[in-house]
Amino acid sequence: MRKFIESLLDLIYRKKCYFCGSSRDSLIMCQNCYDKLEFSNNTANRIVLGCDVFCAGVYTKELQKLIRGLKYHGKKELAYYQAKFMYDYIQENEVLKNKKFVLIPVPLHKKRISKRKYNHMELVCEEFAKLGNYEYDFDLIKRIKNTKPQYKLTRQERLENLKDAFEINKSKVSDVNLLIMDDICTTGATFEEMIKVLKQAGFKNITCFATASPV
Repeated sequence: MRKFIESLLDLIYRKKCYFCGSSRDSLIMCQNCYDKLEFSNNTANRIVLGCDVFCAGVYTKELQKLIRGLKYHGKKELAYYQAKFMYDYIQENEVLKNKKFVLIPVPLHKKRISKRKYNHMELVCEEFAKLGNYEYDFDLIKRIKNTKPQYKLTRQERLENLKDAFEINKSKVSDVNLLIMDDICTTGATFEEMIKVLKQAGFKNITCFATASPV
């Protein structure tokens, strides 16, 4: 009887995959769905103000649902899978895999955090740091301007929207390799503005890394 009850409870409370609904692995993302994530090639997606920008994958299907689930729907457990996807990409990238970076998530304004209750990229950075024994710094750069959502703006509007949006903690040591991490790189405007203020503060070794690019 006890075994029957335990089996019944296990069946009831097994986690379902957020992507396909399967409870076989009792995980929020089953291995089958993770394996469907598509990696980009391991060259820089673009160069912004002299800094390489890498994108781990293309913003479609499972990867799109992964990013949106964490960012908008409170599925914090997905931070591990987003970090793992980025880490798996970096392990196949000859330029990145042997570098020791300090991880810098793209910051959110305090009003956005108050509404969402968390910065999704901080969660990804924490998981990524565990996977590769990296350091991270959530206090180096702050967003001091509550910018409008970027997705409907042109590149020029994005740049104007982000102007003077970030502030650097100038007490930080600048002689480190920074890896700025974001979920989606569309025009590169966010990375560009962050690079600009970091360089003005004396930081020279900057690489940008997004989970996905639309193309």
